[in-house]
This record gives sequence, C-alpha cells and structure tokens, in this order.
Amino acid sequence: QVQFVESGGGLVQPGGSLRLSCAASRTIFSMGWFRQAPGKQRELVASIRPGGMSNYADSVKGRFIISRDNAKNTVYLQMDSLKPEDTAVYYCNRILGVVPLDSWGQGTQVTVSS
Repeated sequence: QVQFVESGGGLVQPGGSLRLSCAASRTIFSMGWFRQAPGKQRELVASIRPGGMSNYADSVKGRFIISRDNAKNTVYLQMDSLKPEDTAVYYCNRILGVVPLDSWGQGTQVTVSS
C-alpha cells in the first residue's frame, strides 16, 4: 500500500486557479486525481502515466493539467478557469487503467464560489 497526502485546496472564485499536490510515500507509477462532490460518486478527472502521457475527463479538459515529479514522488493538478461544479473533495491514488489501487488519503477540499 502507498499512502498519499493531498494539499493545495481552498476557496476560490469562479474563473480562479488552484494547484493541488499529492505526495506519495514511495515510488509511484500511473496516478490519477479523483474528486467527489456531495451526494455524487467519486470520479476520475485526470491521470498520468510514468512517461508523462495524460488523460482528462471531458468536464475538465482544457482547464486542468496533471503533472508529476518522479524524484519527489509527487503529482500535481493545476486547475484553471474553475467553475462552481468543480467544487468537491479531491483525492489522488495509484491507478491500474481507471481503477484506484490503494486506500484513500484525507483529500483536499476545493470550493468554487463567489
């Protein structure tokens, strides 16, 4: 099992930006950022492979960018042009395909509101 610590969330106005960080306890491979809004299922919004190839959910494509620093075992999510519907708790995890492999961390709350 790998442990994750997510950080960087907060309250931001619509159109604003945030950068989330996910620190893993050891070497990571394919990673994903997930989010869970109140009353909704957790969804995968972005993923990145060891070589850097990334994929995005349609709802965030063009606004979010996932990146990684393998030396630091850290994955980032740059979120721009934020919308109220992006409000959720954001989590990271190792993935196999789109399936999370490890226990969830505490997540980081992102609230987009004026």
